[in-house]
Amino acid sequence: MHDLAMQLAIIGIAGIASQWLAWRLQIPAIVMLLGVGLVFGPLTGLMNPREDFGELYTPLVSTAVAIILFEGGLTLNLREIRETSTAVRRVVLVSGPMVWLMTALAAHYVGDMAWPVAIILGALLVVTGPTVIMPLLRHARLRTRPGSILRWEAILNDPVGALFAVIAFEAYLVLRGAHDAEHLILTTVAAIVLAILGGIVAGRALTTFFARGHAPEYLKAPILLAVVVGMNALTNLLLEEAGLLTVTVMGVTMANARLASLAELRKFKETITVLLVSGLFIILTASLQRSVILSLEWRVVVFLALVLLVIRPIAIFVSTIGAGLGFRERLLVSWIAPRGIVAVAVAGLFGTTLSRIGLEDADRMVAYTFAVVAATIILHGFSLRPLAQLLDLRVTNRPGILIVGASRFSIALARRLKAQEVPVLIADANWSHVSEARLAEVDVWFGEILSEEAHHSLDLSRFDHMIAATDNDAYNALVCTDFGAEIGRSEVFQIGSTAGSQQTSGARHAMHFTIGGMPLFKPPRSYNDLRDNVIDGWTFQATRLTAEFRLEQFHESRPEGTLPVLWIKPSHEIVFAVGEGAGEPATGDTIISFGPPRAEREQEKIVRGTLTEREARREKARKTSEEVSRQSEGTS
Repeated sequence: MHDLAMQLAIIGIAGIASQWLAWRLQIPAIVMLLGVGLVFGPLTGLMNPREDFGELYTPLVSTAVAIILFEGGLTLNLREIRETSTAVRRVVLVSGPMVWLMTALAAHYVGDMAWPVAIILGALLVVTGPTVIMPLLRHARLRTRPGSILRWEAILNDPVGALFAVIAFEAYLVLRGAHDAEHLILTTVAAIVLAILGGIVAGRALTTFFARGHAPEYLKAPILLAVVVGMNALTNLLLEEAGLLTVTVMGVTMANARLASLAELRKFKETITVLLVSGLFIILTASLQRSVILSLEWRVVVFLALVLLVIRPIAIFVSTIGAGLGFRERLLVSWIAPRGIVAVAVAGLFGTTLSRIGLEDADRMVAYTFAVVAATIILHGFSLRPLAQLLDLRVTNRPGILIVGASRFSIALARRLKAQEVPVLIADANWSHVSEARLAEVDVWFGEILSEEAHHSLDLSRFDHMIAATDNDAYNALVCTDFGAEIGRSEVFQIGSTAGSQQTSGARHAMHFTIGGMPLFKPPRSYNDLRDNVIDGWTFQATRLTAEFRLEQFHESRPEGTLPVLWIKPSHEIVFAVGEGAGEPATGDTIISFGPPRAEREQEKIVRGTLTEREARREKARKTSEEVSRQSEGTS
C-alpha cells in the first residue's frame, strides 16, 4: 500500500483501537501495538513505512519521540523523589553505564557482533521506555518508592541511552577517520551543556511567558508544542539525538514551576502522546523486514537470558547498595525494565546508517533490539502485578474510597466501610473535624485536599472512588472536577447537587453540567438533610444478599426511606447505586445502605393504621400488668 494518506488513516485507527482493546482486556497496550505492527509489516507486507515515507521517516520519528519524552518530563516533580533521590541517581548514573558495558560484552561474545555494533546495541538497551512503564504502573498500583524509581528511571534513561548510542556511533566514525577525536569531544560536551542549559532556560522562559499573561489560554498548548519541536531540532544540529535530553530537561523544569495552567497543558500533551505512541510503535514495527526476523537464531535466546536475568539484576543490586531500598524493592526494580519506543526508533536510525557504511551486523542489531523490546514488554508486562503482589509491594489488593469532609455522616460511612475491610481515608482541613474521625479510628489526612502537597503526599492509586461530602456544594463540585481527571469522572460523587438550587433561585445560580461529580443520592440530598438524618438516628447498615435473602426481601425488611449507597461484590469491586450502568445488586453482594432506625418502622405502621396508637397503649399496659402480677406471685 503506497497511498500515504490511507496508510496514516489505517495506522491511526488501528493504534487507537489497540489502545481501547488493551484497556478492555486489561493487558499492556504495547503488546497489542506490537502485534498489529507485525501483521501490517513483516507478516503480510501490507506496508513498509520506512520506504513509503522516504526522507521524512527519520525526522518524523525523532520529532515524535521528543514530544513523548517532553510529556514524560512534565510528570516528574522533584518533590516526589525525596525518599528515592539517591536510588534514582544511582540507577541512572551508575547502573546505566554498567548495563552498557555488560550488554556490549554479551552482544559481542554471545551474539557474535562486531565491536562497533555491539557497543551501540549496549547503549541502546540502557533505556527503559516510559511509554511502557507508565501504563504498567497504573495497572500494578505499586507502593510509592518502587513506583517512583521505575518511573524516573524510564524517563531519564531514554535520553541518556540515546546519547550513549550517539557517542558510540560518533566514536566509531572517529576510528574510521570521518572526523577527529577533538571534534567529537568538543561537540559532545557542547551538546550536553546546550541540552541541559537550553532545556532549563526554555522551560523557565515559557513558564514566565505564560504566567505573566503574554499568551491567551487557547495558544499556550500550540506554543508549547512548537517550542518543543524547535528545541529538539536546534540541539540535534549540534549532535544527533541530543535534542531528546533538551526536551526532557525542559519538561522537568516546567513540571517543577508553579504554573496554574500546567494541568491543562499536561492533559493536552497526554492526548498527543497517546496518539503518537500508538502510531509510532505500529510504524516502527511495520518497518521491520521479514528477513531480519528470520535471521534470529539460538544466540538471541541466550542474549535475552543474560540481559534479563544477569545484567540488569547485577547492575541494580550493585548500584543501589546503601541507597535505602529494601531487598524486595531492589528485586522488583532489578526485574522490571521494559524497553520501548526510543530503543526501537534509535536502533532503526543507526541500523540504516551503519548498513549504508557497510557493517553487516547492523540489521542484526535492529533485530536484537526488537527481540528485547518484545520479550520485555510481554514478560514484564504480565509479571509486574503478580510479582508486586507476591513481594507485598502493591498499595492494596482492594479498591478504596477517599472521602473529603469529616462530618458525622461521612465518619459513620467510613466506619461502616472499614468494618467491611474497604480501604477508606477521610481528608479535611479542619482539625476539630479530623479529630472526631481519629477518635472513631478512621484513617485521616489533615490538610487541604486541593493543595499541591496533597497531590504529592496522597497516593491516589489507592483509591478507585471519591466522595466529596463537605457542607459547601460548590467546593464539593470543585473537588470532584479536579480529581475526576485522575480517578475518573464516573467514579467521583458528591452530596448536594451540582445543579444548584434551581427551583428557588433560578438557572443563574446553577453550575455548568460539566462541573462536579455525580450526586451520591437520587434525588440529591444536601449536607443539612444528611446531618438531620444522622441526628434523627439514621445509620449505615451492611446487608449481604443470599439465595434465601434476595433484593426483594432486603427492601421489605428495611424501614421506609432507606437509601442503598453502594454494594460490594465478592470480587471486592465497589458499585455505587447511582453509578452509570450500576444495575442491581446480586446474590453474594453486600449492600451498604443509609436509613432510619427500625423503631421508626413501628411508628410508620401506627400512622398507616396497621396498629392504632390506642391499641398500642393498651397492649403495653396489658404487658406491664402481667409482668407486675408475675413479680407479686413470685414474691409471695
